[in-house]
Amino acid sequence: MTPESVLQMLDYAAVAVFAVTGALAASRSQLDIVGFIFIACLTATGGGSTRDVILDRDVFWVADPVVLAVASAAAVAVFFAAHRLESRYHALLWIDAFALAIAVPAGVAAAFGMGQSWPIVLVMGMVTGCLGGLMRDVVCNEVPLVLKQGELYVTCAFAGAAGAVFAARSGAGEMPALLICAIVTLTLRAGSLAFGWRLPVYRTRPPRPEAPKRKG
Repeated sequence: MTPESVLQMLDYAAVAVFAVTGALAASRSQLDIVGFIFIACLTATGGGSTRDVILDRDVFWVADPVVLAVASAAAVAVFFAAHRLESRYHALLWIDAFALAIAVPAGVAAAFGMGQSWPIVLVMGMVTGCLGGLMRDVVCNEVPLVLKQGELYVTCAFAGAAGAVFAARSGAGEMPALLICAIVTLTLRAGSLAFGWRLPVYRTRPPRPEAPKRKG
């Protein structure tokens, strides 16, 4: 399997799964079917588009418009099925976790394929994994998952991309490195959702009272 075919498969998978999360967010905002398709396509293509622009590649959905059909089909399916879910937000969180574990390797694979240095590989993994969901949450007026207090999200993307870089520099092939990336990303994100894994957050402290001034 060529690197190009691997990247295409990852992009298609990430598009389909992220599109579902976008459509679920649209259902929570009670949008019409056109709104569903718009949010789904925005979520599905946001991270990959930014990645391709930065790397000066052909934007993946412009080169292959079938991507938009995949995202739109996912949106329509969710439009007619979302009411069957007991908790759409809970479903969104878990589906988003799997989407993240697909999109981060897609970003890593794109950077690997262009022979980029390891810092660029890390950034592309995070950009591809995180920006689509960030756009979705901002447009739907939700607190972005990537910015929730202590939430492991960008950390998962960073750790997954770092795992891929370490594996590749240790002599593993591209496919094992991408598999490690996906496993690390999903494990951390699932742990955050299931077990409450968090990072410490900054806490403000009240100002110290001023010392009384001495007289004389």
